[in-house]
Amino acid sequence: MNKPRVAVVTPGSFVVPSPRSSSVERVVYEVTRLLQEQVDCHVYGIRAGGYAANENIGGVHYIRVPRSKRNGYMRAVNNRIRRQRYDLIQVDNRPRHARFLKRKHPRTPVWLFLHSLNFVNKPHIGRKELASCFRHADRILVNSSFLLERMAERFPAIRSKLRVNYLGVNQEQFMSRWSEEGERFRENMLARLGLQNRKIILYVGRLIKSKGIHHLLEAMPDIVKQEPEAMLLIVGGAYYGSRKTTAYARQLHRLGRKMPEHVRFVPYVPYNQIANWFRIADVTVVPSSQREAFGLVNVEAMASGIPVIATYAGGMKEIIDHENTGYLVPLQRLQEELADKIVKVIGNDELQRNMGEQAMQRVESTFTWRHTADRWMKHFCEQTGAVFADPGGPCL
Repeated sequence: MNKPRVAVVTPGSFVVPSPRSSSVERVVYEVTRLLQEQVDCHVYGIRAGGYAANENIGGVHYIRVPRSKRNGYMRAVNNRIRRQRYDLIQVDNRPRHARFLKRKHPRTPVWLFLHSLNFVNKPHIGRKELASCFRHADRILVNSSFLLERMAERFPAIRSKLRVNYLGVNQEQFMSRWSEEGERFRENMLARLGLQNRKIILYVGRLIKSKGIHHLLEAMPDIVKQEPEAMLLIVGGAYYGSRKTTAYARQLHRLGRKMPEHVRFVPYVPYNQIANWFRIADVTVVPSSQREAFGLVNVEAMASGIPVIATYAGGMKEIIDHENTGYLVPLQRLQEELADKIVKVIGNDELQRNMGEQAMQRVESTFTWRHTADRWMKHFCEQTGAVFADPGGPCL
């Protein structure tokens, strides 16, 4: 039986696969490498220095077109798509691209997979144009029920097109800090960093205001009063794969300089090294705003056996099991509760381990890339009526 053929079109901002891409390209890489067991996946993206125009990695075909301005990227992608015959075209996180390709290929199902609220609001797109883009999509996947409800409230007519597919984590990459190997690695890395016996509070992500890092820095004086060995590590930069800075990032550094013995900034770390930082944490903090649709950092920390303290906002309340795998703090109570919740976790080794082990179990049950790929296949079979001979597949 021939595999169905699927084109996956990335936004065209970063090369895929690449350790210096955004989370969207990372999701595409992780999911397609599992889908290829049942689907012939062709991933479209930009080409940059050192990367081939065509490449097969793990059974997934990567087709890369030159970087260009305005609509040149999509025209180049379409020129290659029209030479093929696909059973489905999926567009990731760019509504206009989905509309463009549906107009060019009206007989082929076109899906839009939304990863965030960034490209469904101004200044990126207006309401009228977004409604047009949604009308052209045959199905709209979203990464949380929060994002589904936000889209359905704004555009009730698309509710029947919406499906939730939670994102995941590669458990082989994110080793438990509670394993023997994880403990050895943790001790060695803390020694290299000169942080032995410190209580490690970790933030991982971009230095942008919507991530709420300023709330965490403002809570540090209260934390240090109660836990003098507390150390906040802020891992990330203002931009993906770049050391360029912004006014907000400089503001964060100024706040950090007030507590040099308790705050350390770690410049951008390639994704293939990020798991190392989770293994040394006692707690991971994600103080994002209401716009956070999912937040991969939550499940990556949980897969590492790290409790997560996050805002009760966006899709994060669907990931973190309050008081079991971490804590959820209401946005309006961050100033009153954030420091206390952090101190409660870093000051209690037994609580850390208990929450961390429950976090790993929650990831195992719901938030792995295998779960994401299997849910995708179920949606695909639902729309196309496909039946697979593979007894291990989800579409029998």
